[in-house]
Amino acid sequence: VQLQASGGGLVQPGGSLRLSCTASGIIFSITDMGWYRQAPGKQRELVARVSSGGSTNYADSVKGRFTISRGNAKNTVYLQMNSLKPEDTAAYCCSAVAIGSNYWGQGTQVTVSS
Repeated sequence: VQLQASGGGLVQPGGSLRLSCTASGIIFSITDMGWYRQAPGKQRELVARVSSGGSTNYADSVKGRFTISRGNAKNTVYLQMNSLKPEDTAAYCCSAVAIGSNYWGQGTQVTVSS
């Protein structure tokens, strides 16, 4: 499974961004998909995850502001980020679980700054 993410950028506090990630390869075997982030000097953390059945879970720090969803073809995952804060600044990468293995895409940088 290969994952290609896009949609990062520079945004002012309170602004919005939408990240997209498309999987290719053995996409029929993908179950969960998610977004993680890593800020400089910090460990990677889960932002949001969505199962093949549509169940979602979020980090407490983004609940009510971020929404994860999957496309109709189930090989695309989106992260709608609203009310962005400077502490959301990080490299965001998407992940997919397929046949019991975790796959990772390259990061897309999100910078929240005035």
